[in-house]
Amino acid sequence: MDKKEIKGYVHSLESFGSVDGPGVRYVIFLSGCAMRCQFCHNPDTWKMGEGQAYTPSELLKKALRYKNYWGDKGGITVSGGEPLLQIDFLTEFFRLAKEAGVYTTLDTSANPYTEKEPFYSKWQELMKYTDLVLLDIKQIDEEEHVKLTGCTNTNILAMAEKLSEMDKPVWIRHVLVPGGSDNDTYLHRLADFIRTLKNVERVEVLPYHTLGTFKWEKLGIPYPLEGVKPPTEERIRNAREILGAM
Repeated sequence: MDKKEIKGYVHSLESFGSVDGPGVRYVIFLSGCAMRCQFCHNPDTWKMGEGQAYTPSELLKKALRYKNYWGDKGGITVSGGEPLLQIDFLTEFFRLAKEAGVYTTLDTSANPYTEKEPFYSKWQELMKYTDLVLLDIKQIDEEEHVKLTGCTNTNILAMAEKLSEMDKPVWIRHVLVPGGSDNDTYLHRLADFIRTLKNVERVEVLPYHTLGTFKWEKLGIPYPLEGVKPPTEERIRNAREILGAM
C-alpha cells in the first residue's frame, strides 16, 4: 500500500493545547489503547478503528492551519489512546511534519513497545522523526502496575532505557493516585530509576482527578477507583520533591 493511503483513526483534536509538550501545541488524540488504567479519564479512546479516519497528509494539512500560533517552541503532539498502536500512520505523519519544519512530540505509555520485529524497526524509524517523547510511567512496581493497568511495565521501562541510550529528549509523566502510586517507597524507586536515565529533561507529577468518571458511566463500565479523592497539596508537593518534578 502506498504510504499516502495509510489511514489513521483520530478520536479528537485540540487546537490550542498547553500541557502536552512545550509551547502552544496542536494535540491529536488517536483511537485505541490496550491498557485499562483504573484512573483513565479517556476510556472512550480505548477501541481501535473508531473515530475520524485521515491520511497523514490530510491530518497535517488540518494541523498546519494553526502553525502561526505555535511560535518557536510549539508544534504538534500526538497522544491517545496509545499512538504506538497506529505506528505506520504515526511514522508517516511525523515524517511529513518534519518536512514541514514542525516540532513533533509523542505522548505515550510505551505499552506496545517490544524489541521484536517488525515493531522494533518501525519504532526506530519513528524515532527519527520524533523530537520529544512524553513518557507516562504509571507505576514503577511491576505487580502494582499490573493491578493498576492490567499490563506489565517491563517493556515500558525497557523503552525508557532505550530512549536514554539514543539520547532522545524525554519528559517523564507520573499520575499520583492516593492509595496507589502516592507511596513514598514507590516514589523513591521511581526517582532512582529516573536517575539512571541521561535524557530526562523534565518530570511532571499529574495529580489524580475524577473529571473523566462520567465517561465510564456513559459507557456502562464500573469505575474502579470509586470514592478515591484527589491527592492533597501536601502529597503533591512531596511527590514533586522526591521526583525532582516541575
